[in-house]
Formats: sequence, structure tokens, C-alpha cells
Amino acid sequence: MRITKAEVVVTSPDRNFTTLKLTTEDGITGLGDATLNGRELAVVSYLRDHVVPMLIDRDAARIEDTWQLLYRGAYWRRGPVTMAAIAAVDIALWDIKAKAAGMPLYQLLGGASREGLMAYGHASGKDLPELFDSIREHQEQGYRSIRVQTGVPGLKSIYGIASNARLDGDQGVRYDHEPAQRGALPAQEDWDTRSYLRHVPTVFEAVRNEFGPELPLLHDAHHRMTPIQAAQLGKSLEPYDLFWLEDCTPAENPEALRLVRQHTTTPLAIGEVFNSLWDYQQIIREQLIDYVRSAVTHTGGISHLRKLVEYAAQYQIRSGFHGPTDISPVGMAAQMHLGLAIHNFGIQEYMQHGARTNAVFQQSFTFEDGLLHPGDQPGIGVDLDVDEAGKYPYEQAYLPYNRLADGTVHDW
Repeated sequence: MRITKAEVVVTSPDRNFTTLKLTTEDGITGLGDATLNGRELAVVSYLRDHVVPMLIDRDAARIEDTWQLLYRGAYWRRGPVTMAAIAAVDIALWDIKAKAAGMPLYQLLGGASREGLMAYGHASGKDLPELFDSIREHQEQGYRSIRVQTGVPGLKSIYGIASNARLDGDQGVRYDHEPAQRGALPAQEDWDTRSYLRHVPTVFEAVRNEFGPELPLLHDAHHRMTPIQAAQLGKSLEPYDLFWLEDCTPAENPEALRLVRQHTTTPLAIGEVFNSLWDYQQIIREQLIDYVRSAVTHTGGISHLRKLVEYAAQYQIRSGFHGPTDISPVGMAAQMHLGLAIHNFGIQEYMQHGARTNAVFQQSFTFEDGLLHPGDQPGIGVDLDVDEAGKYPYEQAYLPYNRLADGTVHDW
């Protein structure tokens, strides 16, 4: 089952996506997601110029050997560009193997461990009335778990607020919140940590009073606090019983999370910007987190992410795979199959793609009564309409960045 063709497809229906399509001598195709938000073309070049020549005439069945070749054979290891490229190849090879076997991928990974995957959506608002409306809207869509992001008095534009997203013709806000903006330069947002720390606990108090104690609530701090500030936030949110507090402080320094752990029992989710098991090794071993946040797209594919969550399972740490709209339907489907199969699944982030994206990527997965399921189509269950993809060429887009009131660049 030799690979005879490898194509890198770049399309921008609702945002930019990078997709690898492999074809074997038997005519079986496999898709892989290589989207790196705001740096898509870096991965395109890595794939086209360096990886694709190595794939032609390789045995598509040798998934682990191919993974090791691309990882160890490059000498320069890890990092988001390399691991996204490897992920695309790995996902595509698993797609091919499952199609050749005539079964959905999760069956090859050991079969289903649950009926479906609990998903959470992104509710947000500049103020409490807008936030409450957003929570109710997500509940009506079927979400049983809700991430809560809020405006902060005195700050004009910050991460996570859907009503700050730009409009797109008559479509309104493209998604609940897609921060990447098309244009020649990144947008600037503002930040004040002390104002945020004062305000956020009052928001969660109001949400609990309005929606009760049973609704699982999540919050993303997006790397913006020092360790002691993160500890303060975690402690102040304890009365509101969060499902998790995400990315409370930059996690490259494990000692930072030790300090946070000393001061709060709020569960911690970390890792959407990590790219490998080795990034997590110490914080998992020392049990400094409760959920791993990596996406299959950015963490070397199904093969590597599976090893990561199996390692985490030894310490009762569960999955919380990254799933905003910068993970394409290909990447989302791949991690749904993995999430359905593993024992230590926790929750799946799920932002719904727009109609144009769904026309480019036809999908078999479903979202019903708060649960995702990848479907039972052979492979990962996603087909790429290349002609439809060709209608939407790449457009320059950047994620925003933050500045403090005095002009200092701050973590976004």
C-alpha cells in the first residue's frame, strides 16, 4: 500500500486551513490537519519542501516508523511547525489504515469507551446580560458544559468575547469567537490584570446565582498571569466550583504551577501551546495539572497524543483536547476518535465551524444532546471537496496581541 501522491491544500472558507491529502496506489486517500493559526504558510512550506518528497513510495501502513522518521530524521525536533507537519502525516496515515480495514478509526484504537464525548461551548459577553444570553443560547444548542469569558470594566477589547469579533458581511460574527483577523498586521488589544482579578469572581458568583450549582463551568485565563496572580485567581474562584481553570500562567516553568497548586484546589488545565509529551513530562509526573489541553493537530498526530494521554492516565490526569475553529474538521474528527477510545477522556472543546467550512470538509461526526460522536464511516469520517476548497484562497491573518496601559507588550 504505497503512497503515490501527496498534496498540500490551503483553503480559507471561514478562516485559513492547511490540509495534507495522501493517496495510495490502491486509490485510498487520507486527510491530515496541519493548521497552525496565524502561521499556516510556515507549515505549508515544511510539508511541501521537506516532508512530501520523503513520503512518495513509502508504505502507508508503517505509521509508527514514518512518525519516527519525520521526528528523529529531521534532527531539529519539536516546535509547533514541525509537530503540526508530522501530525498531518500521522492523521492521514491513520485515516488510510482505517479505510483499508473498512472501519471507523476508533475501532482500530481499541473500540469505544463511552457512548459520546461531553463537549463544552464558549459563552461570553461584554457585560452580565450579554453573557447570560450567550449561556442560554449555548444551552439551547445542546451544550451541557459552558466556558465563561467576560469583559472587564475599563478594557475595550480582550480575548474571548464574541461580540468583539469582527463582522463578515451578512453572516454576523463568524463563530462564537474567532480571534484571528484577516489583514496585513495583527490587531492590538488591551489588558489590566488587577482589574481582571477583581472582576472575574463577581462574574462567576452572578452566573452561579442565575444558573445554579449543577452546570459545569470553565474559564480560560490565557497565560496572562504571574504564578502568584494565578494562585490568587484559583483561590478566589473556589466557591464557584469550576470544572477547570485553563492556562492560568505560562506553563513552561513547572515551578510556577507548584506555587499555584499550593494555594488552590481549583482544577487546572494546561497545554494547548505545548507540542510534545516531553513538554508535559514534569508537570504530569508531579501531578501539577488535572487536564492536558493539546490538540492532535499540534502534538504530532494521533500516535503521539495517544502516548501522552496514556502517560497522563497513570496520574489520574484526563484529556481536554483543544478544539476551537482553528482546528479543522479533519483535526476535530481525528481527536474525537481518540477521545472515544481512551479511558481517561475528560471533556472536548467544541466550537462549531461555519457553513462554508462545512461545505469544504464534509463530515460524519454528530453533536446531539451535548455529546459528540465521530460517526461510523470508515476512516476518520471527513472528505475534502478540493473544488470547493479552491474557491477560497489563503488570506493573511494574525492572532491579536496585548499591551498594558503603559504600552508594554503583554501575554495575550
